[in-house]
Amino acid sequence: MTAPLPILALLPALRAALSEAGTAVLEAEPGAGKTTGVPPGLLDEPWLAGRRIVMLEPRRVAARAAARRIAECLGEKVGATAGYRVRFDSNVGPGTRIEVVTEGILTRLLQNDPGLDGIGLVIFDEFHERSLNADVGLALALQARTILRPDLRLLVMSATLDGDAVAGALGGAPRISTPGRVYPVETRYRPPRAAQRIEPAVTGVIREALRDETGDLLVFLPGAGEIGRVQTMLAEGERIGARVLPLHGSLAPADQDAALTPSGERRVILATSIAETSLTIEGVRVVIDGGLMRVPRYSPRTDMTRLETVRVTRASADQRRGRAGRLGPGICYRLWQPADELGFMAHGVPEILAADLASLALDLAAAGVRDPAELVWLDPPPSAAFGRASELLVLLGAVDHAGRITRHGRELVRLGLHPRLAHMAATAKHEGLGALAADLAALLSDRDLAVRRGPEMPNVDLRLRVEALGAGGRGLGIELSDAGLHRARQAAREWRRRLGVAEARGTADVPETGRLLALAYPDRIGQRRAGQPGRFLLQNGRGASLDAGQPLAREDFLVAAELDDRGAEARISVAAPLDSAGLEQAAGGELVREELVEWDAGSEGVVSRERLRFGALVLDERRMSAPSDERAAAVLLEQIRLGGLRFLPWRERDEQLRARLAFLHGHDPTRWPDVSDEALLGGLDEWLGPHLHGLRRRRDLDRLALADLLLARLGWAERREVDELAPERVEVPSGSRVAIDYSDPAAPVLAVRLQEVFGWTTTPTIGRGKVALTLHLLSPARRPMQVTKDLAGFWRGAYFEVRKELRARYPRHEWPEDPLSAKAVRGPKRRR
Repeated sequence: MTAPLPILALLPALRAALSEAGTAVLEAEPGAGKTTGVPPGLLDEPWLAGRRIVMLEPRRVAARAAARRIAECLGEKVGATAGYRVRFDSNVGPGTRIEVVTEGILTRLLQNDPGLDGIGLVIFDEFHERSLNADVGLALALQARTILRPDLRLLVMSATLDGDAVAGALGGAPRISTPGRVYPVETRYRPPRAAQRIEPAVTGVIREALRDETGDLLVFLPGAGEIGRVQTMLAEGERIGARVLPLHGSLAPADQDAALTPSGERRVILATSIAETSLTIEGVRVVIDGGLMRVPRYSPRTDMTRLETVRVTRASADQRRGRAGRLGPGICYRLWQPADELGFMAHGVPEILAADLASLALDLAAAGVRDPAELVWLDPPPSAAFGRASELLVLLGAVDHAGRITRHGRELVRLGLHPRLAHMAATAKHEGLGALAADLAALLSDRDLAVRRGPEMPNVDLRLRVEALGAGGRGLGIELSDAGLHRARQAAREWRRRLGVAEARGTADVPETGRLLALAYPDRIGQRRAGQPGRFLLQNGRGASLDAGQPLAREDFLVAAELDDRGAEARISVAAPLDSAGLEQAAGGELVREELVEWDAGSEGVVSRERLRFGALVLDERRMSAPSDERAAAVLLEQIRLGGLRFLPWRERDEQLRARLAFLHGHDPTRWPDVSDEALLGGLDEWLGPHLHGLRRRRDLDRLALADLLLARLGWAERREVDELAPERVEVPSGSRVAIDYSDPAAPVLAVRLQEVFGWTTTPTIGRGKVALTLHLLSPARRPMQVTKDLAGFWRGAYFEVRKELRARYPRHEWPEDPLSAKAVRGPKRRR
């Protein structure tokens, strides 16, 4: 006799919590029976009063299986009391009171009817997975409960959950917990050999488990590619005596259901993470965990999402292990070392923190929410990602610049596609290209049809994939996935039905592929870089590339539908060529014609150009007549700011005057101007700008007398005082006029040969006697012999040491015993 589900004992407490508080958090371990036991157990509650229960599941396979299991427990068929609604598939009837839904259907219900008329309870199942749809649905449901429906009940259920945070978001909801019904599971570790790929490692453990254990096997792999390769390896070797069944999100519903339904023969179910939670899979006693999962990673900087294969989290590993103990004692094989678990993350990152938020932004706009801060979130949408999503919606015409949804935006919401693809489909339908848009939506909503063999990329041309939908995919020069082709055809038929268009017209519309693709991805229109086949600049400013041998490598323009976000340039994996008409249509009001006056590095001058631009792409450019003096001067000033003061033609006189002014400023900053680099660059408009009138090239700057421009900053009195306070030269006893070096404004230097200052008894000064010059006394060869500010002291002492050392080296020069009475001379004795 089967033991009752543990959840049944908690139903009275759950009924009371929902009756009194209106909200509740149910934490039930795997095997408790929450998914199948709670909805039927609440159907007769007075507060439900004949209204429906809507239960949100994060995955389609779980939604259908849950509805089927609830119906079985009620002794009915699906579509009677319990039914489901998922993307492309529904099974509900007029008497259905428990609807299991997914794929954002709850969000659509809230948009169409914010009060959720006829619905009394919304259940968020497996909430620990933190799918984007679940977070959005909960935020909007809380808003509906607060504003329109205070009688609406909300229940959040999960096996592993931060109950405090969720209860807080629900306004202090009661928390109810129950253990599950999980039997003992023995864990065995089977780490792969060094550098061994996951597929052969998993295949070996499958054969071991089939040989040593009984029951069905549930094998976790990161994606459909690995599942297909393991299937092939199992088929190539010794017969395993079991049926091998794939289970992943890209399969048709019938194929998914086949993997979940016992058939009387032993099964090996090769599954992605979709089999981690929700319903028990009958017959499974052995779990093999490859230890990897595939997660999307979105970059708001590039507006690209890529799939990354990462280690499972500890929570996921525990969920997978628990699948082996749902029906009795089980075995779990883990393909890693026990010590590896120390490096596992505890939980996965909520999807709202790492996903493309374009759909979320459109959903909120459709619900009248312009700012996400208006809603209650467990984790609010990251501002950078949400801002980028909002910019995209404006570009697509789905919302206006104030964040209000447009009529076109509401049309996109009704289609239920990603906003990019919905915009493409809606626009194409009005142009009579709805059938082609349906094909493209089907192809772009799933992984690429082309099969990759090795590192070389198959032909990236999307038109070949479109042709394959109608031509069987043969003779196109690329290998296609039969399963993917089947899924794409089914999806295309459904999108044609939703768009209300006729069947596809063969391949007549295929040449329009690039034009429609540009409607969906205007920011990924690429312009080939001049002379560089395969290298493109995208409209959003990013670089992208494909192999130079690809047929599209020499196209002037293309649209990249799929690319990664690795390295300086993204790699294009699916694209289509684009003609000028398609480019103009995609650009729409974003096509800008502008006159540019800018610096041309080649000619080192200011030029004027007329440019037709779409984002970062320059579509047309031509030289124009000379720009106005004002605009040319502005460009010159900006170039000087960028290049620094060294961009200007400083002559020796200019540099010397600037140094003298710096000396004066240092001793009296209130009276004398600051001539440092920072000050001059900061004041370019005042002291230099008026003198750039009529100048166009860098060589024109040679006309400027910079010293005169600096003096022009002074008043009449200050100009007269410059030579008095900071003279350019000093006359020494020999009669020479020697320049003062003001390079160090704090200590001006007079460098002079020793023989020219005989008889000079005191150190010379400037600044009306306030600043003593630093004397660099030079040898006849003009090498420094002594540095001093005390000339009298030098004559008394150090001079005699210098005389003794240099007298023999320079015998033709004067070295008197009494330098104070000797006559100053300029050169050697012979010259005199």
